[in-house]
Amino acid sequence: MTAPAGSDAAEADALVAFAERLAEASGAVIRAHFRQRGAVDRKDDATPVTAADREAETAIRRLIEAEHPDHGVWGEEHGRLRPEADDVWVIDPIDGTKSFICGVPLFGTLIALVRRGAPVLGVIDQPILGERWIGARGQPTRLNGRPVETRTAPGLAEAVLATTSLGQFAGADARAFARVAGSIGLLRHIPDCYSYAMLASGFVDLVVEAGLAPYDFFALVSVIEGAGGVITDWQGAPLGFDSDGRVAAAGCPALHARALELLAGA
Repeated sequence: MTAPAGSDAAEADALVAFAERLAEASGAVIRAHFRQRGAVDRKDDATPVTAADREAETAIRRLIEAEHPDHGVWGEEHGRLRPEADDVWVIDPIDGTKSFICGVPLFGTLIALVRRGAPVLGVIDQPILGERWIGARGQPTRLNGRPVETRTAPGLAEAVLATTSLGQFAGADARAFARVAGSIGLLRHIPDCYSYAMLASGFVDLVVEAGLAPYDFFALVSVIEGAGGVITDWQGAPLGFDSDGRVAAAGCPALHARALELLAGA
């Protein structure tokens, strides 16, 4: 395996293997809770959270603390620890809690390693369907060990656009999204990280979303870029801790560039 920047090959292989262990630990928790009709709480922002969310993140953090106590952690459910560290694990234990609550296996666990502000490793794990996409800087993205790649759509008129929900767009963002949606061949509502997984595997051409936090998008970067795709904010800038949460991903640079033009009103 080609090493992520700043690492040697042995370290890179060890970090990928460790990320898989994190996914296995969280997956075991999630499978035990899936379709069990457990209690659903509401966070301060009114979004739902379950015991599975909290316990899966706890399982991940426990392993990080045991084996990489100098690394930072930022998880959706339990906050930040050592955010100033060079290496920070950014975690969303269940990206797609609403799908999880409804018994729909189109959610995923997102695990990213961010090194000095740049993502170098990402995992999208779907523990119910047994699907795991892993991307690491400098190597092809793999789904359950086999390389995957994005596809090149001839143009927007033939492209498949995916997004979680139209409800995430308001005002100018809604008008911007409508310009893209009005130019593509097919719009599908594929929830949360699963749409990006389908883009990496060549079944979706474009994903446009808003309101994402770093734990929602950092893992996606390595997965999509390693499959040949492009993912940035709506201005074309790399995604980072200070991004505004608006994300555009595409299977090829030309489609991505045209989508950004439409988002900007061109």
